[in-house]
Amino acid sequence: MHGESELEPAVELARRHDEKVLVEEFVTGMEVECGVLGNRQPPPIASLPGRIDTLDHEWYDFSSKYDEDGMELIVPPELPQETIERVQQLSVDAFIASECEGMARIDCFVRDDGGVVVNELNTIPGFTATSVYAKLFEASGIPYPELLNRLIDLAVERHERRSKLEY
Repeated sequence: MHGESELEPAVELARRHDEKVLVEEFVTGMEVECGVLGNRQPPPIASLPGRIDTLDHEWYDFSSKYDEDGMELIVPPELPQETIERVQQLSVDAFIASECEGMARIDCFVRDDGGVVVNELNTIPGFTATSVYAKLFEASGIPYPELLNRLIDLAVERHERRSKLEY
């Protein structure tokens, strides 16, 4: 949407497709994404956050997500170090609070005033050639093969821990 006058027609259109419509507050600022990796212990770790530049696309649409050269990932984003650390900490906190394990990508907004808002958790982030999760960890010093090995180790640890439960 480009303005408030488009809200009512957009909601009407959405209601043709579902009974439930979610309308979110517009947050002025920068959207950033942060990868989280880990299980319960030791505490999960966060990647450097990244900002997606949609290049010639108005929105982060299918083409910008999945086409080669559809977007550019800026890691780290143009933010003060303390804001980057706040994004990382809130991402880990959201991961733990939601009882996630293994991996997740946390999407946040950094408001113009510097405040950070957690927007959503993606518990099964993509792993295509253009996906952001692995790129964030690559930029954070964990190359793709090592990331895969860590994810496998986390899955094995979780399976071993849960296999001791009685059902």
